[in-house]
Amino acid sequence: MTTFDDLVLQRKSIRAYSSRPVPFEDVQDVINTALESPSAKNLQPWEIIVVEDEERRRRLAEIANGQQFVGDAPIILAPVATEPQRIMTCDIPAYAVDLSILVTHMMLRAAEKGLGTCWIGAFDADAAAEELGVPEDRKVFTLLPLGYPAEDPKRRPRKGFADVVHWEQYGQQRRGTE
Repeated sequence: MTTFDDLVLQRKSIRAYSSRPVPFEDVQDVINTALESPSAKNLQPWEIIVVEDEERRRRLAEIANGQQFVGDAPIILAPVATEPQRIMTCDIPAYAVDLSILVTHMMLRAAEKGLGTCWIGAFDADAAAEELGVPEDRKVFTLLPLGYPAEDPKRRPRKGFADVVHWEQYGQQRRGTE
């Protein structure tokens, strides 16, 4: 049985995909898992476009700064923020938090199923919205290629606990973590 720790370590950004089709049930499961993710005020301010058409995937790859691997994946998931104008009291756009959680749930479920993903931030959101027919009052949040990996990249180095954690105030360490 895969533990949560195993799953977190197993998930990698995949930039090479097999042409093997992803069964509908697996796509549905990845999305259904994401739909259980929390959101501010439980508004669930999202919709997800599933792209299978090869020509449309190729156009999206071009929109993603020409990253061809995006179009090589048999599926591209395009989460859409339905309330991109909403700002939380802390001055952060709510969709940035809500959809980040949604996408993380999708990536972890995909990894559990042996599927690869790569969070794409380098893309023209307006061009993607036009390609996908997204209304102007909504925002394409990311492009998420989904498919069976055709690579097994090495785990990338991570910063350590003491490098990123401050205790009580910025710049202070907890005793014993220096």
